[in-house]
Amino acid sequence: MVQSHLVIDFPIDGPGGAAALREELPPLMPDLARAQDDLGTVHFSRFMLEGDEKLLFLSDIDGEVGVHIERLVDEAAPLLDAIFSHVDDPPGTLAADHRDKVIKWLKRHMREPLDTYFAYEDATVQEIKACAAAAGFTGSTSQGALLTYMSIKSRFQAFALKLVAKHTVGKKGKEASDSIGTLHFSHWVPFEDNHLGFFTIFDGSFEKYIQDFAEKTSFVFDALFPHVTGAPPTPVAKNAQAFYQWALENNHPAIGFYSAYPGLGVQDIKALLADARQSPTATAG
Repeated sequence: MVQSHLVIDFPIDGPGGAAALREELPPLMPDLARAQDDLGTVHFSRFMLEGDEKLLFLSDIDGEVGVHIERLVDEAAPLLDAIFSHVDDPPGTLAADHRDKVIKWLKRHMREPLDTYFAYEDATVQEIKACAAAAGFTGSTSQGALLTYMSIKSRFQAFALKLVAKHTVGKKGKEASDSIGTLHFSHWVPFEDNHLGFFTIFDGSFEKYIQDFAEKTSFVFDALFPHVTGAPPTPVAKNAQAFYQWALENNHPAIGFYSAYPGLGVQDIKALLADARQSPTATAG
């Protein structure tokens, strides 16, 4: 079962639409959470608003994104209709009445990640939940989201993206991300007009998480930040407080943060999986 990261980019029809979404989305989130529980393949999801220009839906899932979009339309049509009422050039029809048209629109507005990281990349939602249930373990670890949206100095965009790919893809990037120990998922996603998104799910306090990033993955940001508008000074390891302040100021609030297994930290999940898989009656994924 492959894990995937889904990003759907909803262009907003103006400041009025953005203001309306800030008010209308939160009350709809419990229904979306129930729909995602029913799907059984969503690890985490969240919305974020980037100014008055776009609404992003980010989801970490089991399986292929195309199949997930089709299932999402079936399970969350009313939510999509509410969003489309504030979107520039929407499908122009109710999701439940014209399923195929809405699916095509959503697939056209997907953003492909430049790089992805999964802490437990061969484990499905159902395997994690089954292992926790079998062990009678609920956990008490807080989970949070980092949602940043950076502006690349325009003439350096292609170069900056190559730097990110060079430093995050492969063994070195995975080992650095693993060493943090509290990172569930991370994704670098390029956008139009020289922008780059960096989205993560983490355990514990935001301050400690950013400190760990500064210590263990500073080489990524040292390569990238000279090409980012308004970035903190480098090297990051010697400017940890400035890096933390930048992350704090540039972290967009998550709307409707969803977790399939709240309370379970990365290390909890890895330990539960290891114990279950060593047992003769190990839980199947």
